[in-house]
Amino acid sequence: MILEMKVPSPGESITEVEIATWLVEDGDYVEKDQAIAEVDSDKATLELPAEDSGIITLKAEEGDAVAVGAVVCHIDTSAKKPEGASSKKEAVKEEPVKKEEKPAEIKKEETYASGTASPAAKKILAEKGIAAGSIKGTGKDGRITKDDAVNATPSMGSPTTGGVRGSERKKLSMLRRKVAERLVAVKNETAMLTTFNEVDMKPIFDLRNEYKEAFKARHGVGLGFMSFFTKAVVRALQLYPDVNSMIDGDYKVAYDFQDISIAVSGPKGLMVPVIRNAENLTFRGVEAEVKRLAIRARDGDITIDEMTGGTFTITNGGVFGSMLSTPIINPPQSAILGMHNIVERPVAINGAVTIRPIMYVALSYDHRIIDGKESVGFLVAVKEALENPEELLMDGNAKKALEM
Repeated sequence: MILEMKVPSPGESITEVEIATWLVEDGDYVEKDQAIAEVDSDKATLELPAEDSGIITLKAEEGDAVAVGAVVCHIDTSAKKPEGASSKKEAVKEEPVKKEEKPAEIKKEETYASGTASPAAKKILAEKGIAAGSIKGTGKDGRITKDDAVNATPSMGSPTTGGVRGSERKKLSMLRRKVAERLVAVKNETAMLTTFNEVDMKPIFDLRNEYKEAFKARHGVGLGFMSFFTKAVVRALQLYPDVNSMIDGDYKVAYDFQDISIAVSGPKGLMVPVIRNAENLTFRGVEAEVKRLAIRARDGDITIDEMTGGTFTITNGGVFGSMLSTPIINPPQSAILGMHNIVERPVAINGAVTIRPIMYVALSYDHRIIDGKESVGFLVAVKEALENPEELLMDGNAKKALEM
């Protein structure tokens, strides 16, 4: 019996996937539930398991875009499992191919047309900044045609050393292409603006130094910066609900919950899993959820449902050493908070210069729905909470807030 394997639907809004990698070869015997391919959607990379055991016949190539529900392979379920190496196809003996004697090349005589570009080709070459003399024409008598000019690539300059100067042309994954498409759409379709502030991280440093060992021993997760930032963002979103809203056509959609997306760098690119109802989580709950989602994203086990939704995003470029950036909004959300690296800087406190661990923070927001008053007020509220964590985030009792 021949079983047709069709592409399952990874999610409601996804109509097409791309065959990223075949994990088996045409004619292999596969077991039921064995992973036979990796498929890229515009949101995640998923494994395609075999629906039954048998000999597989591939019907799509790597890199092919196939519609959800389309047949990608056949499995002959009546075929018996081959025994050992004897099941492999015997190599076909190839007869030595006789070399054909090439006729002597006829040397073309150069004429006035050799190396001369046609008017259309000349315009294209001028736009590319390429000299006509550096291209070999394929037209009559060596004339440079329009196709020659279109296919010409600018020189990378004369190498000054004997080093390797290779290059590779590789098709972007569907996920990477979708990310690129969405980022460009955000820049073109929103009135994005970024406001900045700085945070004195010493109070959080002091709290972490005092409780981090006991916190990890008790809860099994570290006390990081993300829980403080998430709690500070939840508080600020409750004070400034417009930042937790979205535009839907001519309407503003406001939410009475805070689903916080966290940007995570995964093997296939940027992924943004969501911490659901962050307003109900404790410091321990936030740290545990961040750890769980980050591990699933980096291992490629994250599901589309775990990345769908979110009312606000936090991204941490500081882990890569970023001092300052203007993060791009994660649509259809209206704002995103960028964290950066923590550097000891001289600051004036009570009229005296002292050294403090300072982090620059950035809020990018859609000015169509969020005014300057709300955006600046939101970022100041985040700053206040981070600089007074015990008072504003822990109700004056750090031990109780940390469940110690």
